[in-house]
Amino acid sequence: MRNTATHTEKVPFFRKPAVQSIVASVICIFGGLLVGFLVLLFMAIFSKDIPFSEAFKGILIVLSGPGAAGNPKDILFTCGNMLFTATPLIMTGLSVSLAFKTGLFNIGAPGQYLMGAMGSLLVALSIPQGSMPAWLIWTLAFLTGTLLGVVWGAIPGFFKAKFNVNEVIVCILTNWIAANVVSWVFYANQEAFVNFAETKTNFIRKTISNGVSTATFGLDKLFAGSYLDVSILIACLIAVLLYVMLNKTTFGYELKACGYNRNAAKYAGMNEKRNIMLSMAIAGGLAACGAALWCLNGQQDFKWNTYQALPNVGFNGIPAALLASNNPIGVIFSALFLRYIDTGGSYLPGETAFNEYVSQLIIAVIIYFAGFSKFIKDFLTKRSAKKTPLPPKAPERLDPEPEPAADTVQPAEVPAGGKEGEAK
Repeated sequence: MRNTATHTEKVPFFRKPAVQSIVASVICIFGGLLVGFLVLLFMAIFSKDIPFSEAFKGILIVLSGPGAAGNPKDILFTCGNMLFTATPLIMTGLSVSLAFKTGLFNIGAPGQYLMGAMGSLLVALSIPQGSMPAWLIWTLAFLTGTLLGVVWGAIPGFFKAKFNVNEVIVCILTNWIAANVVSWVFYANQEAFVNFAETKTNFIRKTISNGVSTATFGLDKLFAGSYLDVSILIACLIAVLLYVMLNKTTFGYELKACGYNRNAAKYAGMNEKRNIMLSMAIAGGLAACGAALWCLNGQQDFKWNTYQALPNVGFNGIPAALLASNNPIGVIFSALFLRYIDTGGSYLPGETAFNEYVSQLIIAVIIYFAGFSKFIKDFLTKRSAKKTPLPPKAPERLDPEPEPAADTVQPAEVPAGGKEGEAK
């Protein structure tokens, strides 16, 4: 009788996919910082007006992030604003990473972001103050903006699923359609929505003017003077829920299966067309959710004439997703890191002879290196395989033949030279 022995292979620590993703991201970060430091160094060497020591001072300021502000009060203020500005970046990063998991490239996050901003502002500023509780207006505005993003994201998903049209082309088209729709809607209703009170004719009124703002739960006092509210906590909660959905549910398994091999998923009985549409719809809702959280802060005014330019936060979600290897939890940290570097770079002009664009260069190089993250992970896999090969699998063994039962009749022994039946 054959008995298959169970054998659990222990994967070495550095061969685990999560560890390799983290190591690859760290390598990308150090590569970007090194290139940024070399740029500062060359500028100091070839410029008579910049001392050599400024290169070291500049890279330290960039690495200090909010700490470059100086005194503790300013550091808390800067750190609070850094967390707040990271919120929409987390959401657009989640939007791009979810699409990547399904084998799609959601470059339409800017248009979805714009539709989310428009929907949330229209509801928040149209309902008369006092007609219903402010928290209910906030909830309706948030849901409206998110749903508009879901609809806008489903458009490229529909064309991809039904007609196999490349989603990148449709996303680019929907981006500019959204930019013109938003401009047209607010242009036609300038008296109701444009911020004439502060003579900001290119911006929409702040939602606090209608009594609507996101709850702070004391974060505004902890980070005194900053715009920080619970939106950062909402974004982190959404990232955790997205991680659970992708890794612990059947629906998430089907989405990833379509991303690995759409034909194989179809052969296994999965509805790949439905999964494509749902993936892009959810991705659009995530990007729009980031816009709603930004606009409903109460202190932010949205620029309405968007037909000439798309919001950068929509495109910046791509590096946030790449740097995190499309892991929803990792997107939180990658978005915070990108904002951290950007915050430190903003202090370069006041403290050194360099400008703030050096931090943008560092981020750009990190993004460039992030495109080679798969190559880095494959290299690490080969290196670790040579040093720590997996233990051999235990061979299957055959159990010994069972002993005969006591009551089993044994054949009689036949003596030599005798015949059967003549046994004594």
